[in-house]
Amino acid sequence: MPKKRTRLILALLLPVQILLLQLLKYFPDLVENYYSRGFYPFISKISRYLFGWIPFSLGDLFYLLIAILAIRWIIKNIRRLRIEPVRFMIDIAATVSIVYFMFHILWGLNYYRQPLHVTLDLDYDYTTEELVETTKRLIAKSNSMHRELGYADSVKIDLPYTQREIFKKSTDGFVTLAKQYPDLAYSPKSLKKSGWSLGLTYMGYSGYYNPFSGEAQVNNLIKTYKFPVVSCHEEAHQIGFAAENEANFIATLATINNSDPYIQYSGYIFALRYCVNEIARRDKDTYDELLVTINPGILASYKEMRDFWKQYKNPFESISKSFWDQFLKANNQSKGIMSYSYMVALVVNYFEDQPF
Repeated sequence: MPKKRTRLILALLLPVQILLLQLLKYFPDLVENYYSRGFYPFISKISRYLFGWIPFSLGDLFYLLIAILAIRWIIKNIRRLRIEPVRFMIDIAATVSIVYFMFHILWGLNYYRQPLHVTLDLDYDYTTEELVETTKRLIAKSNSMHRELGYADSVKIDLPYTQREIFKKSTDGFVTLAKQYPDLAYSPKSLKKSGWSLGLTYMGYSGYYNPFSGEAQVNNLIKTYKFPVVSCHEEAHQIGFAAENEANFIATLATINNSDPYIQYSGYIFALRYCVNEIARRDKDTYDELLVTINPGILASYKEMRDFWKQYKNPFESISKSFWDQFLKANNQSKGIMSYSYMVALVVNYFEDQPF
């Protein structure tokens, strides 16, 4: 088949793919059973076995290579935009069509699976009263762990581990979780520090998952208390949970079920921050009352992260976050970045019957 015809067919398949994905959102059971629990675990494990042992991030190099090739192609073909604009756009659409297809086959279809509360058999709704009660319990647990670790209430805790040690410890909680929730089993590991951490920081991201190499990348500039949670968050993406709010909740479960008390602590104060922020949006007076009951050392950790992101604040971050918001909405996350609040619903309903 002539190249021109092939490119035209590929270009025409792009809107077909988009339409099919819009239809697929109405069949989450189909995605869950045949892709997320069927085909995807097989191909994701192959990727992690192939590339997980390599000490550096192939995904970082992959994106660099793609960027270089794209710039090179544009420079070589920019004249065609004026001479034959239709063919120029067909070539671009054909390339996007291939990448779009590979992204969804390798991972992206997980955006269309069953919601996590269905998978874990949790309720979805909750009241403000239930939120406040759960938050009080999380405050008590976080304060207690802070003291049990041997720190004064006013002292900020820094985890006494290197980033590589945290990587090694990160899978421990998934082993415990898998006994109750087999879908949350995680093996093998492919978790790495991103070589583009500074760029990720300026864009406002703590890490990312590369669906083409199956590697989870963590921003190695973030502060220690968040490092275990971010590591487990990216591992949650690897096992097929694409939604950011769901990956956050799985990261919470994986850290609080870890055998290491420092990792547990990071998970509890992570969940606490989400709940406290949600109360601030709903009831400012209750928020003010609860805030003074949290150990100052815990609040210092939160402030450290706020200060960290503040020093890298830049106009490009807003553009990056806007792009990500639209990306989420295009991939069955109707509220975009704001859908992260679903994390609170999962926390409240999970901890309702769970002892601390």
